Amino acid sequence: MTKTQDAQRLQDLAQLMLDQRLHALRLAGEQLQRSRDQLSAINDPAAPVDLSPVTAGLVDVTYQRWADIRRAELNATIARQTVALIEARAEAGQAFGRTRALEGALTRLAQRR
Repeated sequence: MTKTQDAQRLQDLAQLMLDQRLHALRLAGEQLQRSRDQLSAINDPAAPVDLSPVTAGLVDVTYQRWADIRRAELNATIARQTVALIEARAEAGQAFGRTRALEGALTRLAQRR
């Protein structure tokens, strides 16, 4: 194989890696958004229902107890997903840099010929 063919194969591999990293970044962003949407839905007020004041109070207390636990779970999940998104963004940036560097190397190789 020639240097140009080797460089082209490297660039193809780098492009595949970039595509994979961008896909992982998109998935991480979607998962984070889904968790944020769930947290937002928990915080939305419930629709008014025709219940006696005592029953409504019991329902509200029970819901708030469950919602507090779920909020804590979601906040921990959001923190982990935020870290995963930051890492995925960094990996995608590195893959993009490699792809651009190989494009430049290929251009220089083509100009030499």
